[in-house]
Amino acid sequence: MPVTTDIVASYRGPGRVVRRLLDMGPREDRALAFVMAFCGIGFIAQLPGLARRAHLEGLDLNMLMGGALLGSVFILPLLLYVLSWGTYLISRMFGGATTSYQARLALFWALLASSPLVLLNGLVAGFIGPGPVQTLTGTLWVAVFVWFWFSGFSQTRRAPA
Repeated sequence: MPVTTDIVASYRGPGRVVRRLLDMGPREDRALAFVMAFCGIGFIAQLPGLARRAHLEGLDLNMLMGGALLGSVFILPLLLYVLSWGTYLISRMFGGATTSYQARLALFWALLASSPLVLLNGLVAGFIGPGPVQTLTGTLWVAVFVWFWFSGFSQTRRAPA
């Protein structure tokens, strides 16, 4: 199934989508593609807010975009790999049969599947700016991400290791 169709299906049943992805077998290239796609989308989502900030504060937009690119595309994937490894270790400490790949896939898919809300949050940051609406969209994104992550991670416990 195309990734966009899987993203839409995740909003109806995130566990089923992760279950199907796990049934396709362990492929690290797929997990890496998911995390890099999310990081690229996250970078793009920051651009409206950065443009607003540069305009209002008289800052150089190129410098702001360079810092966002460095953080989003080069540093964030490494931090997400560390986070997935940490959840794998915590799962193993409590007797889970999850593999490191399964923990990575659950986290990376949850991030990618929730990326439409990251884009919405970026648009709100650019057009409306800081305030209750941006807080609401950010909270909505975090809630959906956590729902997707926990639903996907629960499927990893049912997967053959």
